[in-house]
Amino acid sequence: MERRWFPAMLVVAVMLPAAAEGLVRHYKFSVVMKNITKLCASKPIVTVNDKFPGPTLYAREDDTVVVRVVNHVSYNVTIHWHGVRQLRTCWSDGPAYITQCPIQPGQSYIYNFTLTGQRGTLLWHAHITWLRSTVHGAIVILPKRGVPYPFPKPYKEKTIILGEWWKADTELVLSQSVKSGMPPNTSDAHTINGYPGPFPNCSSQGYTLHVESGKTYLLRIINAAVNDELFFKIAGHNLTVVEVDASYTKPFSIDTIFIGPGQTTNALLAADQSRRNYIMAISPFMDTVVPVDNLTATGIMQYTGTPASAPAVKASIPAINATSVEFSFIDSLRSLNSKQYPANVPLMVDHSLFFTMSAGVNPCSTCVNGSKLVAALNNVTFIKGVYTDDFPGNPPTPFNYTGTPPSNIQTTNGTRVYKLAYNSTVQLVLQGTSIIAPENHPTHLHGSNFFAIGKGLGNFDPNKDPKNFNLVDPIERNTIGVPTGGWTAIRFRADNPGVWFLHCHLEVHTTWGLKMAFIVEDGDGPNQSLLPPPADLPKC
Repeated sequence: MERRWFPAMLVVAVMLPAAAEGLVRHYKFSVVMKNITKLCASKPIVTVNDKFPGPTLYAREDDTVVVRVVNHVSYNVTIHWHGVRQLRTCWSDGPAYITQCPIQPGQSYIYNFTLTGQRGTLLWHAHITWLRSTVHGAIVILPKRGVPYPFPKPYKEKTIILGEWWKADTELVLSQSVKSGMPPNTSDAHTINGYPGPFPNCSSQGYTLHVESGKTYLLRIINAAVNDELFFKIAGHNLTVVEVDASYTKPFSIDTIFIGPGQTTNALLAADQSRRNYIMAISPFMDTVVPVDNLTATGIMQYTGTPASAPAVKASIPAINATSVEFSFIDSLRSLNSKQYPANVPLMVDHSLFFTMSAGVNPCSTCVNGSKLVAALNNVTFIKGVYTDDFPGNPPTPFNYTGTPPSNIQTTNGTRVYKLAYNSTVQLVLQGTSIIAPENHPTHLHGSNFFAIGKGLGNFDPNKDPKNFNLVDPIERNTIGVPTGGWTAIRFRADNPGVWFLHCHLEVHTTWGLKMAFIVEDGDGPNQSLLPPPADLPKC
């Protein structure tokens, strides 16, 4: 008889031994409420250790990280260590009802994982409802001691966390949307390290980045926004990109960073201009008709010796629908692919999968107009339930995905997963569709990095498009954008046993059901099976 788990989970993790060369680093995260004033209005928010953004987790490659999370608020809580491979420890991954039941009020849970073969910038965030709007922070993974960066050593490192801010309680924004079946209200502002900067009818404080003339800084840029893809730039300065999603890149210089929710970018900033103040700006990207928070957040990059009151050099902000700026950044990304950091792209494929990403409308007797907006992969809207391992590897009903949409845009509901044998290789084409509105989907795979081997506009052509795949030095990521009205192809090796979530990292789409999970089976070797669950694993 087939084993099934409720709800859609295989829940696991134990206390791990320290890595051979790594240290064990202990952290305590206290989840508490804190009153915060922004945009000239105050509200209580959920925080970790009274901080917004939350504390930075520092470690080195091969360190073991132990984080005790204590829930002192009235909400259920989980924490996801976004981009951490979680080799054999999926029970520390964090997505609620996928690999763990949430930590209930008054309870605690110990996350325990080793940063095997990873170095760079990642992020952690809540992975239940919309709590990640305020519950998030940086993960800084330094190289092993004595191992240099594969780029010039910076004078200093600065972490830049980009986010969104609602004047309203985001849990209320979510619940109102779910009840009505309509899209949620957009945020009221964007933030840089928690600061929105100048705002209409409110003199909000902005973030200041202090630099010394002639020095080079490594900026660790993180998009922790809930629903917005963003442009980032500093007036008068180019940035040299050296890493994305904790994977080194071939360095390239560019004036505008494009970064989706869940993505990270490390870039070198040379303070080589005249001593002045320079505007640092983040602005939204949306190249379709979907409503978005269209406000630009600004901070100041200030050279030492410049008065704070001195006029700032203005930044030229990309148009909100500047697809060419987005593509310019994405098309410049290549894996470093050096002897020390090779790009091990799977050249043979065991599973060739094709997933459509679409919106839809399903009946809802309690919603406005008797219907609700949903989202789906291969027309399956993921809901909580007893899982089955029959997720379709291809669309059940093919259609002209980016042309005239079908007349029936209702989806099917299910808790369906796709099973992968240990060490099998996967090619997955993510195809955007024109149903309701085409949109860029930043898509995150848990438990594995993948290689982005190709992308294009329109419908993927399985006969022509693979001829242009980059199998030499494609960028390695954990979160990738699927272009509006287009497709993205990725490859990865299923070498991490467990249950691994795949979902759009726009929280509105995750809420609507744009998600599924892979089950990677145990292998035969001694280190190829999932570790047993820890004693303190939360119960539902």
